[in-house]
Amino acid sequence: MSGQRSGVLELAVLGILHENPMHGYELRKSLNSMLGAFRAFGYGSLYPALKDLLNKGLIAEDAVPDAGKPLLDRPRRSRIVYRLTADGKERLNDLLGQSGPAAWEDDGFGVHFAFFGLTQADIRMRILEGRRSRLEERLEAFRAAATRTRERVDSYTLELQRHGLESVEREVRWLNELIASERQSGGQTASAAGTPVQTSAGEAGAGLTTQPPQRRESGGATAVG
Repeated sequence: MSGQRSGVLELAVLGILHENPMHGYELRKSLNSMLGAFRAFGYGSLYPALKDLLNKGLIAEDAVPDAGKPLLDRPRRSRIVYRLTADGKERLNDLLGQSGPAAWEDDGFGVHFAFFGLTQADIRMRILEGRRSRLEERLEAFRAAATRTRERVDSYTLELQRHGLESVEREVRWLNELIASERQSGGQTASAAGTPVQTSAGEAGAGLTTQPPQRRESGGATAVG
């Protein structure tokens, strides 16, 4: 796993565990739901990441008795449940405060967006504007490529190019709506009273297939604590 994807996974794990402690299977299901672009992600990448977070003291593990029925005379096994530590909460706050290019790209944007309810308003705005800028650059590249190759490709390739162009245009429109909503909200910060932005797993999927929600309220963020 690349360094950037490893950072995305760290943010996702810490963010999910901030909500509730979980055992490995529950955590994997939540991650697969959130990281739509990483559907192949599984135990092979999760457990090395968990081990690394344990070694850093960012999460801890507790043995919890399995609530299931014991088999025959075998003793009931315990399950390992992972929870966020105080250092983990501090690290999560650090990650949520990052608004550089890594937070705008396909790998990172969806996960950062999933935790906008915990993110300061000015950081949210920088990430949204950075993502829009990146996609506008992509639009220009799509249009230039389409112009250069229009006479040399078949109708199916043209349709594929049109589909890619429309997908990016749709996300740019969605970002414009989000940015306008953030500005209209008055730029509330994490210390302000308000309802956190609610983000479903489907909305949080990274990449160009991100769809605009039907209705969105841009309240203040909730500090991690």
